[in-house]
Amino acid sequence: MANTYFSLNVHLVFSVKERASLIAPEWRPRLWAYLGGIAREHQLVALEVGGTANHVHALVSLPTTMTVANAVQLLKGNSSKWIHEAIRPAFPFEWQEGYGAFSVGVSQIEATRACICNQEEHHRGRSFEEEYRAFLQKHDVSYDDKYVWG
Repeated sequence: MANTYFSLNVHLVFSVKERASLIAPEWRPRLWAYLGGIAREHQLVALEVGGTANHVHALVSLPTTMTVANAVQLLKGNSSKWIHEAIRPAFPFEWQEGYGAFSVGVSQIEATRACICNQEEHHRGRSFEEEYRAFLQKHDVSYDDKYVWG
């Protein structure tokens, strides 16, 4: 693969099951850092990770050997295990079954990073569902509204 060149940046979005606001402010920074660590451990590059009480955004660069589905499975599965072992919430915690994955060109990386970093402020005027629907429409993705609105 000496002459294989690859650039695949993906903006991943996934939420807590039933959109429950379970990601507490006091452990969010640890979760974002842990997701970045999972990425590094599996040869992904986490360009930005953030979110709010009920969802995560992760801008990642994938290696040639990994599918988007594998990347999401690694991030969600390992972080869920970590939440149960390290945070030990007094409530059941699960990620939603699905996810959104949106391609990001090199020229849009900084704007995407800014969007991820400003999630708290961004969601003062727009719900997760409204934001998610806008992503789907912007990327011309067909969707069933019952899965967007829970």
